Amino acid sequence: TYQLSFYPTHMKERIMTTTERLRLTVIEDLTDGLINGTTAATKLNLSVRQVKRLKSKFRDKGHDGLIHGSRGRQGNRKININLENNIVKIINEKYSDFGPLLACEKLEELHGIILSDETIRAIMIRHNIWKLKKRKRSEYFSWRERRSSYGQLQQFDGSYHDWFEGRNPLLPEACLLASIDDATGKITYAKFGTNESTTAVFRFWWEYAELNGIPSEIYLDKFSTYKINHPAAVDNAELMTQFKRAMKSLGVNVIPANSAQAKGRVERLNETLQDRLVKEMRLAGVSTIETANIFLKETFIPFFNSRFAVVPRSGNNCHRALDIGTRSKLGGIFSKHYIRGINNDFTVQYNTKWYQLKEIQPTTIFRTEKVMIEERLDDTIKIKYKNHYLNFFLLPDKPLKIKSSPIVLTEHRSNWIPPANHPWRQFSYSQRDLVGQIKSVSNYISNQKVNNYRV
Repeated sequence: TYQLSFYPTHMKERIMTTTERLRLTVIEDLTDGLINGTTAATKLNLSVRQVKRLKSKFRDKGHDGLIHGSRGRQGNRKININLENNIVKIINEKYSDFGPLLACEKLEELHGIILSDETIRAIMIRHNIWKLKKRKRSEYFSWRERRSSYGQLQQFDGSYHDWFEGRNPLLPEACLLASIDDATGKITYAKFGTNESTTAVFRFWWEYAELNGIPSEIYLDKFSTYKINHPAAVDNAELMTQFKRAMKSLGVNVIPANSAQAKGRVERLNETLQDRLVKEMRLAGVSTIETANIFLKETFIPFFNSRFAVVPRSGNNCHRALDIGTRSKLGGIFSKHYIRGINNDFTVQYNTKWYQLKEIQPTTIFRTEKVMIEERLDDTIKIKYKNHYLNFFLLPDKPLKIKSSPIVLTEHRSNWIPPANHPWRQFSYSQRDLVGQIKSVSNYISNQKVNNYRV
């Protein structure tokens, strides 16, 4: 299909295509007078004027006159070889593990080299810095349309990763909690911590509510075995129960995802952050959780949202602003709740400690009633009963048991055997002694009750 052009002999050899070879045959016949211009134009499907131009070029340049003039020439957009070598040197020295898009941004931002990301990708592939990834055949998942308004749905997840690349030996692995808006793709809030525990998640959403307001819905996973059993988070087993209860108090609908693909937006965000954010923090010299959170808030999140956020279909903001009443209740809402019973001596046990309820209370309390223990984020304890916080104090030691007789009958027979001097053993069925014996038994039982109420 291709043929070399050797005419004239003093010119450089260039490849002639099949179409150009056909034109050569027709133009040669036209030049030799075997056919006229109209016939040549019909065979080549060209105008007579164009055939005349080709005939003129053939007379002047021979075979090369029928070859496209741009073939073999260097393109006007070809990158200068010195510039390409400089780009390769910079990437190898500073950005060898960067992707083409991030490397392109850093070349423009820090080195003043403005090229498209596809050009940088081609250079990196040509010099074996970047390797093309084969696309895997993925499982089928149906498409879900974005929500229409900002704040309507937040996708939330935690990501354990070596975010500081070993620069912090005391923290080989940290956890990034992040929330992304479904309608806009904005990072609405993100925060580094040591784990994804109930306390960390509660603190995250408390700060989120103070910053943005209360969203309508939250999409999160069901917390896999890896996360529940993670050594850094000891209370993850109860996270979903406590989290759903807290969000229900705020009127937020919690949607548990059955697969990672269901909340794909936040999963892709984690992949992006594990690549892009790690390298950005490396360039900024960030190596602690405190400085990382400052970097997130002041630098990375504003850049990310301006670069990757989209315009929602609706301009409404579905976040509900915190009113004074809700704001005052956040401490109780974002706390761990446990139900405990009131003992006969008005003590309550929780977490191996004993709490004594005071005599003066905001409401009437009875023994054996159930109360709610609230373990706040600042590790303080509150005891709640019928929407009232009770007055109490911590007991230094475990209270002594009260010895008392049962006040109700039970289903089990008593194992107590009357002693030999018990009136029952001297009981007589004679009518004459019956009244005296009944009085004797009654007095004995009364004395036993008094003696048994000793502490």
